[in-house]
Amino acid sequence: MNTLKNHSTLLTWLMGLLLTVVVAGCGSGSEGGGNTQPGVLAVSMTDAPACGFDAVNVTVSKVRVHQSDSASENAAGWTDITLTPARKINLLNLNDPTQPNFALESLGETPLEAGHYTQLRLVLVPNSGGPPFANSVVLSGQTTEIALDTPSAVQSGIKLIHQFDVGSGQRVDLLLDFDACKSIVKTGNGKYILKPVIKVIPFVLNGIEGFVDPTLFVNQVNVNHVSVSAQVDGDIVRATVPNTQTGKFFLARLAPTNCPTTCYDVVITARNSPTDTCCATAVIKGVPVSSSTSITTISTSGIPFTLQPSAFQTIAGTVSLINPPPPFPQPSVDDRDDGTIIVAAKQSLSGGPTVTVKTQVAMLKDDTATVGDYKYELVLPIAAPLSASYGALPITPNSSGQTAVAGVYTVYGSGHTPTTVYATQNPAPSSVDISGASATQDFTLTP
Repeated sequence: MNTLKNHSTLLTWLMGLLLTVVVAGCGSGSEGGGNTQPGVLAVSMTDAPACGFDAVNVTVSKVRVHQSDSASENAAGWTDITLTPARKINLLNLNDPTQPNFALESLGETPLEAGHYTQLRLVLVPNSGGPPFANSVVLSGQTTEIALDTPSAVQSGIKLIHQFDVGSGQRVDLLLDFDACKSIVKTGNGKYILKPVIKVIPFVLNGIEGFVDPTLFVNQVNVNHVSVSAQVDGDIVRATVPNTQTGKFFLARLAPTNCPTTCYDVVITARNSPTDTCCATAVIKGVPVSSSTSITTISTSGIPFTLQPSAFQTIAGTVSLINPPPPFPQPSVDDRDDGTIIVAAKQSLSGGPTVTVKTQVAMLKDDTATVGDYKYELVLPIAAPLSASYGALPITPNSSGQTAVAGVYTVYGSGHTPTTVYATQNPAPSSVDISGASATQDFTLTP
């Protein structure tokens, strides 16, 4: 799919290139006589929904693996999976696990000596001329490719420090989860820069599946405006978009839960434009995923989830990155204009839980000379959210008891630059009622 993905972000909050990795391996051990047999490394790539783009293209030339986490790109001992020719991949085609390829793009496999490995690199081809470009974005509702700037550190290989073992004769499958939404930063002069955010996640397929009403996609300007996410305590763990023909969604590769202590809340949102009348948020509370291979079904094609109409208002404002005053150490370089800032609107349902309804990557303000100022605008439904607890099918979310929280949201922000994490918000997050009118909320972030 290559239409707009409204992203209810996935996503853990502290971002960076070096993220925790989990490996799913399978295969036999050493064969007779104690001889050591080469193993096999296979690598695939997937993506979660991105925000504000109809396409996010990257061109992959190779995947590299090394036993030393400090090995430079020119060191001896690398094993490469080389894509010949290099492959241009629209990441937004990789976020619907209901497709035949389960939203996976196979990057290939290679024999690998048995041993302990600690470093992966994903190597991209730099832009040269164009259009078309090797790496590019297409903005929502447009068709023109815009070059995506790839810094030299990205071209030499996106470095993922990660440990995994290849046993004698063993096959190891790695899945690179490329988060397109968090990986793109717009600068004040209109350039788009790739700052990759990648996780390596279990290859095995498990998760939560269900259906939304396919009529939600009829006569809409941007048909893929529905987003479904699995959340824990209001933090998005995984998000996806439904299949526009069938309405099926699949929140894949989720960590097993320990219900009722820890369960997933499934949140369904939809929006096309500030004037659209679709839709109120729907929440299915307390959904279990019992194991790394189990799939929990929460609705069927015969009785899919539907969403109720809602008008919208906005919460907008400026996020300013503020370095702490002395005696705190100051960064050697003021890189506040080179940040990735995430703003999220959360809603606390009566009786719980708190869920994230909308997230956005804030854009650097281009109408001010102030360093570290970013702008955001969150368009949010003002109708009461629907909710229901997980149980026997059919599960039917309704707005009972939620009138008091209709249109009430709390905005949270966090972000980072290449040198600094900004996590302290001032004033502290507090709820705002937009049921009658849009609101402005400006705030600062400090390290």
